[in-house]
Amino acid sequence: MDKKKEVKRIFDSIAGRYDFLNHFLSVGVDYYWRKKAFDLTNLSENTVLLDIACGTGDLANEAYRRGIRNIFGADYSINMLKLFSKKFIWSNNKKVQCIAEELPYNSDVFTNISVAFGVRNFHNISKAFKEFRRVLKENGEVTILEFCLPKNIVIRSLYLFYFKKVLPFVGNLISGDSSAYTYLPESVEDFDKKVNLVKELKEAGFAEVHRTYFTFGLVQVVVGIK
Repeated sequence: MDKKKEVKRIFDSIAGRYDFLNHFLSVGVDYYWRKKAFDLTNLSENTVLLDIACGTGDLANEAYRRGIRNIFGADYSINMLKLFSKKFIWSNNKKVQCIAEELPYNSDVFTNISVAFGVRNFHNISKAFKEFRRVLKENGEVTILEFCLPKNIVIRSLYLFYFKKVLPFVGNLISGDSSAYTYLPESVEDFDKKVNLVKELKEAGFAEVHRTYFTFGLVQVVVGIK
C-alpha cells in the first residue's frame, strides 16, 4: 500500500466531519494542546508561519488569534484545503497542496513552521525535516504537536482502550469511514515505537531541540531551532 495515497484518501474522506470529531473525541482538550504548542513558540508581529498538514486550519486559527497575519497553509488533502479556505478568506493565495517532503518554497523564507498531529502521516520524516530546515530562516523554529503513548502503565492502558475501541467505533459511526479511525490508533502506536522526534530533528540539522509533554503524556510538543 502507498502510504502517501492512502493517507490522502482517508483525510479527503473525513474532511467534512474532521473538526467536529477532533473536538468531540478529545472532549475539547485539543484546543488546549494547540494553545500550549504556541505558548512554547517564539512568535511576533513579524512571524511568517507555514502550517504544514494544516487540515481545516485549527492551528492556523490559533496563530491568527495571537495576531499572526502572515500564515501559509500546506496539506496533501485537497478537501482539507477547501475547508481551510472557507475558514480563512485571507488564505486564497497562501495555501498549497503538497507533501511535507517536497515543499514548493524557496529556501530561508519562513520564521516558523508548525505541524499539529501530522508528522506520523509523513512517508519520509527525515526528508521532511530537512525540507523544514531548508525553508526556515536562520534561528527559525519548527513546532510539532503530536500524540504519544503515556509512560504510566494505568493511563497508557486506558488510553489504548479508548484509542482502539471507543474512538474507531464513534469515528466510523459519524464519519462513515471505517478505516480512518482504525488508522489513527494504529499510526500513533507504531509512531511511538519507531520515531523519536528530538533525535530526528537533530539529525536533520536543528541546533536546539526541546520537548514538553502535556495531559499525562498523551501529547508532546517538540520545538526545534535552526
